[in-house]
Amino acid sequence: MTIAGVLVVLVFAGAIFGYAYVQYAGTQEKQAALAPFAPSEQNPDPSKAIPGVTVEQYKGSQHLQLPQRVAYDKNPPFGGAHDQYWAGCDGVVYGQPFRVENAVHSLEHGAVWIAYRPGAVDAAGMQALRERVEGESYMLMSPVPTLDTPIALQSWGHQLKLDRATDPRIDEFIQALRTNRFTHPEVGGTCQTLGPGAFDPDNPPPFQPGPPGPGATPVRGGGSGG
Repeated sequence: MTIAGVLVVLVFAGAIFGYAYVQYAGTQEKQAALAPFAPSEQNPDPSKAIPGVTVEQYKGSQHLQLPQRVAYDKNPPFGGAHDQYWAGCDGVVYGQPFRVENAVHSLEHGAVWIAYRPGAVDAAGMQALRERVEGESYMLMSPVPTLDTPIALQSWGHQLKLDRATDPRIDEFIQALRTNRFTHPEVGGTCQTLGPGAFDPDNPPPFQPGPPGPGATPVRGGGSGG
């Protein structure tokens, strides 16, 4: 019985070690695959090597407040004038659509915004997207009902539209652009909200799907690539 007990412990320990090794090896492999997408002085914008990324030049520090809206040139927007209050972007997964002008301010601070069209991503895909956001600084995720693809990733001046949550370009985009000091205007800007009177992650300003109206602030990108 003693020998049998020891064998059981050894088998159990071996299984634990094997699982840990596989996880470690997978992590190392993933890190190696993403290494070319880490920004540096020599390669300030690695996202330009990711197929499908749209790049536009936008002027930063153009702030407005409710009820003023912005006539963006992209959907979802990823640069230009925006609300004076940024959306909480310290790993927040929003369950409802909210005012896009707040999300654009988060991008100005270096965040990556994962948007998805409600009903277009299956349960496994939604879980995969949430795992990339929850608890991660400078990340946020929300539904956008007017999105023309199932998934869209935004950082300041950059966008990648996708059909599947398993697409490896998602991790490449995040690696290349989250808090990339070479690609967003307000380096060091926080993702924490300011408290009463500012953006409330638990009760964000509602999404406005209709035309922004004649009084909206116009936005046009200043050149594309990718």
